[in-house]
Amino acid sequence: MIRLIEKLPFLAFLAILALGVNCGNGSSAIGADARDIAADGAAESAIITIPPGSPQLKRITVEPVGTADVAESEVVAPGRIEFDISRVGRVSLPVPGRVLQVLVRLGDPVAAGQPLLTVDSPDADAVLSEYRQSQAGISQARSYLAKAEADHARAVSLFEHKALAQKEVLAAENELAQAKAGLDQSEAACEHARRKIDILGLGGEKPAPFVTVKAPLAGKVIELSVTAGEYHNDMSTPVMTVADLSTVWVTSAVPENAIRLIEVGESVEVELVAFPGERFSARVKRIADVLDPKTRTVQVRAELANPAGRFRPEMFGRIRHSHDTRTVPVVPARAVLRRGTEAVLYVERGPGRFEKVPVTVGAARGDQIPVLAGIKAGDRVAVDGVMLLAGMDVR
Repeated sequence: MIRLIEKLPFLAFLAILALGVNCGNGSSAIGADARDIAADGAAESAIITIPPGSPQLKRITVEPVGTADVAESEVVAPGRIEFDISRVGRVSLPVPGRVLQVLVRLGDPVAAGQPLLTVDSPDADAVLSEYRQSQAGISQARSYLAKAEADHARAVSLFEHKALAQKEVLAAENELAQAKAGLDQSEAACEHARRKIDILGLGGEKPAPFVTVKAPLAGKVIELSVTAGEYHNDMSTPVMTVADLSTVWVTSAVPENAIRLIEVGESVEVELVAFPGERFSARVKRIADVLDPKTRTVQVRAELANPAGRFRPEMFGRIRHSHDTRTVPVVPARAVLRRGTEAVLYVERGPGRFEKVPVTVGAARGDQIPVLAGIKAGDRVAVDGVMLLAGMDVR
């Protein structure tokens, strides 16, 4: 008897369906209701439900979907920090000699013109001797000029009183011109010797007997390969390098099919391995005129401000340059569940209710992933506990 009662509803349902088949208008209404019920069941089947108070619910963190600007076209290329060569000074000895003192240490900040080291050199004695001789030559030339001026004045006076022939006056004028030219030459020779003294750093008004090598620019001592007591006769090899690192270069090799997207004066984003998750702005200063035939790339050089000295030459990273940006939803990378080529998010549809939503995602930007289709800004998605949701049965 109990079995018969259990079967009655099913038999009644079959009878109703049969009636619906025989009735024209009724069949349409009932068929629509059946489709609605099926649709509701399908929609309901995509929802994962976790009972209130379940310990599993506490393992799931939900955050609202934010937005970010994403490029329609983007250039990404490897980059490297380099010196700005216009801000680097390589210091070599101006004369052969023995190093007396090294006045700075590796890493020291220096000002432009600051003494770096002193050198005892025979060339210093020769330059000082030349300078002293040129000074003596000036004194002699001035005495000769004074005598020539006096002789010329006397000759003119005698000529005016008809006591001297005109040819004597012309001779005096010639002597005066030669005396003036001699003084000019002596002063030029002295100035030349003075410049040698300045170049060698031999001092001011009273030159020192040793050479002082000075910093060519303000910056830091980044290389030092000399010690006191060493004798150097190779003036072509630098013994010290001073660099101003307040601005550095970011050099990148951009593929030839993307170089059209970058222009001088535009800004690029810089990401460095040393500073994960951080982005820095640099400005393109130069694009090479030639293509590297082996790599099929073009060198791009951008200028990066470095006031805190965080960026060091030879650091590696990449540059990123975007075109035609649009605003799209973004979610934390950990919120996206990937299964092969498919990506899904778990969108909160109510307390303890989550819907698995297939989405189309773009390239990750740090720890954020742009979502190009499937959700909208403001939706709430699971960011922690995603694997827990993936392992649950769909209810």
